Amino acid sequence: QVQLVESGGGLVQAGGSLRLSCAASGRTFSRYAMGWFREAPGKEREFVAAITWSGGNTNYVDSVKGRFTIPRDNAKNTEYLYLRMNRLQPEDTAVYYCAADAVPYRPLSHTSYDYWGQGTQVTVSS
Repeated sequence: QVQLVESGGGLVQAGGSLRLSCAASGRTFSRYAMGWFREAPGKEREFVAAITWSGGNTNYVDSVKGRFTIPRDNAKNTEYLYLRMNRLQPEDTAVYYCAADAVPYRPLSHTSYDYWGQGTQVTVSS
């Protein structure tokens, strides 16, 4: 059974940092692109960042470029996806979701996210 479990959210002041983690299990996630999305109150879920199965290519929404990075660790028995968030701003406040592609080895331009975690809350105070 595919399972994605996020952790690491919390309350932080503007300008601070957080690292979100997504523990992936139930299949060999090192073969699949993965990404982070977020949903703020009253807004639609939006794409934040994505990384290919190999880690060789990444993509970010413009609003987080230069502040967020999306490393992944495929070496452990439980594979991990991370979202390192620096210089956080109140507009980054949202529930953050980890997601995974359903088809292996696809480039980011063809990724379809079919597996989702339950989300972790990030709140940035001004």
